[in-house]
Amino acid sequence: MKKIYQRDDYNTNQKCTWCPGCGNFAIWYMLKQALFELKINPHNVVIVYGVGCSGNGANFTDVYSFHGLHGRALPVAQGIKLVNKNLKVIVMAGDGDSMGIGIGHFIHACRRNMDITLIMHDNQIYGLTTGQLSPRSDLGMITKTSPTGNFETPVNPISLAISSGATFVARGFSGHPRPLKEIFKAALIHKGFSFVDVLQPCVTFNKLNTYAWYNARAYYLQDDSTYDVHDFNKALSVSFIWGQRIPLGIFYKNYAPTYEDSLNIDINVLQTMDSSPQDISEILKEYEV
Repeated sequence: MKKIYQRDDYNTNQKCTWCPGCGNFAIWYMLKQALFELKINPHNVVIVYGVGCSGNGANFTDVYSFHGLHGRALPVAQGIKLVNKNLKVIVMAGDGDSMGIGIGHFIHACRRNMDITLIMHDNQIYGLTTGQLSPRSDLGMITKTSPTGNFETPVNPISLAISSGATFVARGFSGHPRPLKEIFKAALIHKGFSFVDVLQPCVTFNKLNTYAWYNARAYYLQDDSTYDVHDFNKALSVSFIWGQRIPLGIFYKNYAPTYEDSLNIDINVLQTMDSSPQDISEILKEYEV
């Protein structure tokens, strides 16, 4: 008999260790809700985590998990998808991980259009290492590494994703959990590379981009019935709105052949290769001093 999965099947017995009030709680909970409502079984899900506060989620969600090196979660996720394209592959990484050391991988993941989902925990600061400047930190932000205020223009992940070829680009806010869940569901069912930038307040180290700050500025693109998510130029134009108003929702959606479906070989043949332990003692001898 086929098992019917319940919400609790996505839980582990580990206690969450994020700071009280951290935006990661809503991301974690609403992703589990989205997976459950879409009836995606835990054993068909792989989440690749970057390094940072978001990476703690590997302990709290009962699916297959893998920790990549800092900035390298996307290449790992793409490798997993190539080996078994039937898996639902998700990447959880912070803004420092994705827009700093991993920004090159981000651009290539967008243009390849592999069928994976990147959920970026965007707290606009390096939270795990106690509050250094991030590539997403707003101009003027005072941090441990910018005591006189940030003078670097922050990276715009939405415009970068759209212009780099991502076929699904959205932004959510952890302070609005139910709309965030719906954005997650739309991203997960999209066939192609889906990117969700989640504005996620760091209550400990980022005293600028707070829940109140976002609530005073956030509005939803889908509240405007005339907004066309398939209009590339409109989406790109709207992606530059930031400051007194901050748009949320789905910016852009398009359909194009995925990387794995465009290949002329069956990548899944790799699963049939002999994976039994091999004797490599003779090879090791070549390296003996």
